[in-house]
Amino acid sequence: MSKEKTRNAQLFAWAVVIAVVSFIAGARSDQIFAAIAPKLGMRYSAERLDTERIQETYRQLKAQYDGNLDTDKLINGASRGLVAATGDPYTTFMDAEEAKEFEKSLNGNIGGGIGAEIGLRNNRPTVVRVLRNSPAEEAQVKAGDIIIAVNGNSVADATTEQVVEKIRGEVNTTVKLQVLRNYQRLEMSMTRKQITAPAVEHDIVDGVGILKVYRFGEETGTLARAAAEAFKQNNVQKVILDLRSNPGGTVTAAQALAGLWLDNQDIMTERRGDKVVKTVKSTGKPLLQDIKTVVLIDRSSASASEIVAGALQEYSKAKLLGEKSYGKGSVQQLIKLRDGAQLKVTEARWYTPKGHTIDKTGIEPDEKVGLTANDMNFGKDPQMDAAKKLSW
Repeated sequence: MSKEKTRNAQLFAWAVVIAVVSFIAGARSDQIFAAIAPKLGMRYSAERLDTERIQETYRQLKAQYDGNLDTDKLINGASRGLVAATGDPYTTFMDAEEAKEFEKSLNGNIGGGIGAEIGLRNNRPTVVRVLRNSPAEEAQVKAGDIIIAVNGNSVADATTEQVVEKIRGEVNTTVKLQVLRNYQRLEMSMTRKQITAPAVEHDIVDGVGILKVYRFGEETGTLARAAAEAFKQNNVQKVILDLRSNPGGTVTAAQALAGLWLDNQDIMTERRGDKVVKTVKSTGKPLLQDIKTVVLIDRSSASASEIVAGALQEYSKAKLLGEKSYGKGSVQQLIKLRDGAQLKVTEARWYTPKGHTIDKTGIEPDEKVGLTANDMNFGKDPQMDAAKKLSW
């Protein structure tokens, strides 16, 4: 019997034991499971919170409040408050609807839209990027177009979020944009489609392979490896890995991306207190291990982005260029709760291969190059320009 089959058999046996003992023991099942859980490689606490004060608050609220009470909202609110009291911004409670939206964000599922990224440039809502094969591209929307109206309604004083909200809608419905391009007003009509933002895009410019990673999700490793294979086939002499404004994602995706340069090497360790509880290695064949690489980072490069950037820097596989990264050195676990709710809880802190923590301090680039709002307003990218010129 294989190790995997043996482990599955053991897990099944323990599950049967837990079920039988819990049935017999009744109220003591929590304590029993807490004792058995470590043998299953799980963490479990049998401690219970004294909720009498919460019950007292509810009874008084129910008796005195002049209005209708939604018990589901009260329960969600109590759970949200309990989790928020940890003081950890990365430990959060999500109700069923929020959990669904979070899952969509991990997969890049935007919903009904036109496939255009909107940002503020000179305090005006402006198209920053147009996704390939999107309604926006088909309608010939261009990066730099200033949006002045959506469906005939001015958005001159609207925030980016408000403009995006107006543009998004049901799939197969029509949205009309009025944009300003080179002082010329243009009107465009397009049909919304289901939009999934790409996790990875790549290009080859003047013999330099440019790999832009937007998020660390299920497809990141596969798409990045396909890009690396394209780089090898075209004999690129240099690669630029762009992790700017990348908030992170799954550790599995970070392992796969780092594995393009590292050969089954440690990319981080996880610690609870002073104890190392897990060592995480890169995965896959290192197709780019001998190719000079520059990693672009900025103040919004966080979490999995920092795991990859830190590992490549410490193994001298890449030069880091840009600005100091965000500094998120914690690891979160997603736990499904009843009724579709989820708990995202910080379960450990991660450290670089050489044992450094970047939590709240970030990673310093080897070459500091800024990117100002004025640069972005005029479509300039001094960081990318410097990365193309950097040699070692």
